[in-house]
Amino acid sequence: MKPQDISHLISVSRPSIAPDGSFAVFATSRPDAAANRSVGQLWRTDFTGAPRRITRGVADAAPMLSPDGTRIAFLRGVEKKGAQLHVVDAAGGEPVQVTDVHGGVSGFEWAPDGQSFVFAARVAEEGRYGTIDGLGEAAEAPRKVTGFRWHANGLGYTIDRPSHLFVVPAPDVTAEPFYAPAPAVLAEGAEKPKQQVVPAEARQLTHGDGKTYAGIAFTADGTEVITTVGDVQPTTIDLTSTVVAVAVADGAERVVVAPEANLSVGDIAVASDGTIALLAYSVGESRTDFVAPGMGLWILDGDAPSALTDAETIDLGEVGSHIVPVGEDFLVLNRTRGRLHALRVARGGEISTVIDGDVEIGGIDAAETPAGLRVVATVAQADSFGELLVSDAEGTRTVTNFGEGLQGSGIATPTELTITGRDGYPVHGWLATPTGDGPHPVILMIHGGPYASYGVHVFDEVQTLVDAGYAVAFCNPRGSAGYGTAHGRSIRQAMGTVDFHDVIDFLEGAVASDARLDGERVGVMGGSYGGYLTAWVTTQDHRFAGAIVERGFLEPESFVGTSDIGSFFGIEYVGGSAEQIAAQSPYAHVDNVKTPTLVIHSELDFRCPLEQATRYYSKLKHNGVDAEMLIFPGENHELTRSGQPRHRLERFAAVLEWWDRVLPVAK
Repeated sequence: MKPQDISHLISVSRPSIAPDGSFAVFATSRPDAAANRSVGQLWRTDFTGAPRRITRGVADAAPMLSPDGTRIAFLRGVEKKGAQLHVVDAAGGEPVQVTDVHGGVSGFEWAPDGQSFVFAARVAEEGRYGTIDGLGEAAEAPRKVTGFRWHANGLGYTIDRPSHLFVVPAPDVTAEPFYAPAPAVLAEGAEKPKQQVVPAEARQLTHGDGKTYAGIAFTADGTEVITTVGDVQPTTIDLTSTVVAVAVADGAERVVVAPEANLSVGDIAVASDGTIALLAYSVGESRTDFVAPGMGLWILDGDAPSALTDAETIDLGEVGSHIVPVGEDFLVLNRTRGRLHALRVARGGEISTVIDGDVEIGGIDAAETPAGLRVVATVAQADSFGELLVSDAEGTRTVTNFGEGLQGSGIATPTELTITGRDGYPVHGWLATPTGDGPHPVILMIHGGPYASYGVHVFDEVQTLVDAGYAVAFCNPRGSAGYGTAHGRSIRQAMGTVDFHDVIDFLEGAVASDARLDGERVGVMGGSYGGYLTAWVTTQDHRFAGAIVERGFLEPESFVGTSDIGSFFGIEYVGGSAEQIAAQSPYAHVDNVKTPTLVIHSELDFRCPLEQATRYYSKLKHNGVDAEMLIFPGENHELTRSGQPRHRLERFAAVLEWWDRVLPVAK
């Protein structure tokens, strides 16, 4: 796989299945270098034959079938307006635009009767973000910051554009379209007529300066919306969620889950009998403990939420995880050893596996059919970035073939390994190797998080290096997700200890497992927490011919005041004392670095801000280390995953050029 083959990385959205289970809809998305953006449309499958494309927008996303299965709501980008809600007939046709809100729609939900929507959108303060024509960003008034939470990666400032909920009627998709008014001579003082864009104006449902609402789940009778509400946290850092029920009629609120429950909520769903289910984790007495949280399934049983899953052994916390009610049960996604599987959880806590195997499930939906439950799931696997699976009485089968182009580009299948570390701890990961007898140089790759994990899906970062002639060792050291909370919490206020040992031990074990690998010619690279551990490795171990430190968490002290998660991340993971910071900070130990280092960062990264990179790079240069820095304009922390395709290709070119220079394939 070569860098330009990222155009074959077709991801598949969370699917939506018809109430009778007869068909499903989903969206695809892929990077397109010519368009320099991600592109994709909506698809429909009847589970027999090839799926068919049913829209032709540039980037149609997030499809959701109406409760009766006759219409599809989805998000489509509108020039200068952001993503707007649209509705199209489930059989296909011309979509009808439903919203026309400044800044776009971030999420939505059909009302149970299919007659309206509640959607979320950010409400910009007047005079900001283009709300007044001609008033540019540089001429805006100053922003007053009074709390700990005031910005976010991928968004920038948030204090002056909180997220609120709105209600809007669902349109008639068979109605006459709106036409642009023709030019005409107007009477003096008459207002020029404007083209009508949407059938009805949205009504704002929630209000309040400094408040922001996230998540939408209708109650069974459709009279209220269950959501979370938070603020800028003016006086204390607090990761607890307040769950409220908002009346659709007048916006009146009542508290459903109070902060005293000490839960941070990730998703909300309501069963047909009205039971409210949550994906949530306990933040402890401190209300900030998010390290290896053990996201679980909770239900509101009486006045207090009760857990249905064991946080020690079940982890439902992958990004995008969600709940699908099925009768009295719930479907959820569990991450384990580099996989994401679908589980069915009963009210009594009984758990059964619905879909497992070597897959990472990204989204699920389900419906009852005459033959029993039919589950649809979008998955990534070793030879495809995204496919749709169906699991029912006939078994589990794939009904798409989006990985065909990727497979044609050439995919190396990694070997799964478990290496026994120096203290006897098992370190799980993979080794991907080029063809041929070698000897092949080896690159140790380290993931971000740290509570994240490498998995079984095809990974462009690995594949492009293998194509260039490098073997790649990548593992899930202690601190990673998918191996229980003890594994994940083992580096809390001990970063750079057992995690450092694990990645080094895995590298050595991987090299020993294959005689074609050259253990004397090695490099190391990683992003985010992986950038942290890469930088830490080079302060402790000088065997590496080169290193790439990307979007790294490098200086915990300044991170507190610059990162969007700085108010709690470093304190929980590293600790707050000067001694703790000095013991775990790569910047504090940078004088030990001798390894040639390429530092890669993005200008708009507010998760690990640019100053983390510039300070680290400057210190390397002052110390005489062979160092270079590559800064991407207009990108944030997600460059390698969702950045502009041209920037992603330019990054690949820089990475391959660096390794060819400091660690050439041929001696």
